[in-house]
Amino acid sequence: MAFPHRDSVQRAVDLLGVLLAPSPEPAVVAQVLRAHGEPDVSLSSSDVSELRAAALELREVFAARDAASAASVLNGLFAAYAGPPRLTDHEDGYGWHLHIDSADDGPWGAWLVTSSALGLASLLAERQGPPGGLCASPACGKPFAHTGGGSPRRYCSPRCATRERVAAHRARG
Repeated sequence: MAFPHRDSVQRAVDLLGVLLAPSPEPAVVAQVLRAHGEPDVSLSSSDVSELRAAALELREVFAARDAASAASVLNGLFAAYAGPPRLTDHEDGYGWHLHIDSADDGPWGAWLVTSSALGLASLLAERQGPPGGLCASPACGKPFAHTGGGSPRRYCSPRCATRERVAAHRARG
């Protein structure tokens, strides 16, 4: 079965990548949102602060050591943010899809938490394991999703894995 929420999970990973930086720029965050299909994004500093707070909460899902811990974090996020499930097409031709936030034009932070948590929960249920992790590179720590098969990943990218492998080789020799 194909994973239905892959886009929301990748969007969460990409947004957390910029939002967890010390001072995320509204233009950079808006660019990531547009790259993931959000039209006409204009963010204030307050919007970015709200999104950053949501990103810090979502980071805990990626930091979870096992499926039970990730599920506990996700259940807490659902209890705090989610409303009854509803179908919406945003009246923009995007197509019908499931939302658990309160409104199509609700706060950015609640939207990020609910849409990401829904995707991450679906991924956890499909894989029966943590939906992602944090890069094992001490110089990085960015979140990544476990969307493929095979053994669990330790690094966010081949670049980080290679950098750590080279550093370990140099330290040995």
